[in-house]
Amino acid sequence: MKQTILIRDVQLVQGGISPRCDMLIQDGVIAKLGKDLNESAHFVIDGSRLTALPGLFDMHVHLRDPGFEEKETIETGCRAAAHGGYTTILAMPNTKPVVDNPDVVNYVHNKAKTVGLVNVLQVGAVTKNQEGKELADIEGMVKAGIPAISEDGKSVMNAQLYREAMEKAAKLGIVVLAHCEDKNLVNGGVMNEDEHARELGLKGITNSVEDIIVARDIMLSHDTGAKLHLCHCSTEDSVMMVDLAKQKNVKVTAEVCPHHFTLTSDDIRKIAPEMDVEKNVIAADADADTNFKMNPPLRTENDRLAIIEGLKDGTIALIATDHAPHSTEEKSRPITQTPSGIIGLETSLALGITSLVRPGHLTLSQLIEKMTINPASLYHLPCGSVAEGKSADLVLFDPNEKWIPETYASKSSNSPFTGWELYGKVKYTICDGKIVYKD
Repeated sequence: MKQTILIRDVQLVQGGISPRCDMLIQDGVIAKLGKDLNESAHFVIDGSRLTALPGLFDMHVHLRDPGFEEKETIETGCRAAAHGGYTTILAMPNTKPVVDNPDVVNYVHNKAKTVGLVNVLQVGAVTKNQEGKELADIEGMVKAGIPAISEDGKSVMNAQLYREAMEKAAKLGIVVLAHCEDKNLVNGGVMNEDEHARELGLKGITNSVEDIIVARDIMLSHDTGAKLHLCHCSTEDSVMMVDLAKQKNVKVTAEVCPHHFTLTSDDIRKIAPEMDVEKNVIAADADADTNFKMNPPLRTENDRLAIIEGLKDGTIALIATDHAPHSTEEKSRPITQTPSGIIGLETSLALGITSLVRPGHLTLSQLIEKMTINPASLYHLPCGSVAEGKSADLVLFDPNEKWIPETYASKSSNSPFTGWELYGKVKYTICDGKIVYKD
């Protein structure tokens, strides 16, 4: 039986800030919006200190299931999403087995429905087993419900094969998600190539590793007419190329991650051998804090500011987390041996408030647009809005509440933001008319 929920005196934000109102949720939909609603309900929520937003939409999440359940499961990943205010997430295909056929797509979708917390859409791989040699069963996966393809975690280095994939995507009406990285140029790098890398004695990754593939993929999108979405842009030149492509009417969108608009390579902390767990470091034998190792790496302050400017002027239309859980054992290795990636679902909204809204870079409405409306629009999905008759997918949060992330609903805890003081606390997440998280 569906819950009837009455939310009293809540501030509604979507495309602007609306007057405070009451909201009645019945049978999974928003039944009424208005003042002083006199309705009976199973749950009554005092919204007088809260802001209501459309449920957040994260189009870049690694659930690790199937095959890497020691890092995350569909259930724990969905629970982390709910804790962070997300009601819809896109799962990347680099699992084991790789999501390169309809059977694995169906496995994820069915398991997510069984869990019943948030909406999960599965992305299909571009090539079989992500080996970059032969196209995956893209048509079959589209029939199974994928909205996009991606070789996430790597780039398809064979440009002709990638062009064929883009041509198929254009024909089938799906999006191509691009992880832009020339793997031949990485050459063992573990962080951005800059003065701080040299101070730490670590091999660097240049901006060109990303920029070369960004340029290639934009050109292929132009040639094929495919909808191209650039994942986790991290460089000044990537932002510039997206802007130029938009001016030329190329079908390209781009996302950035909270860690790239909040941190730089200078934030990577050296770990001395004598430090121990009492000093809150993840690995005493590591040469740097591995919770700051991600792909693409944290860049320079110039890159960070360019990303923020791209968010401000609309060049960058989306914010996604690239939620990438890894086990404590994996992240306890030296930084040269540990995998890249951090969790992000549970801190994303608060980092947007803390790093973008409070400093005046974006309004709250603009932030929410990039976390709800724009991703929903990209996939032509009926979410991203709060209105009568719409599915009751929303998040209630206190934009002024300060909190410190210390524990996580995710199965993993590899976050550089543990212990930070953040603004904006999720209090309720409602998906399909059900309360799936309550603070």
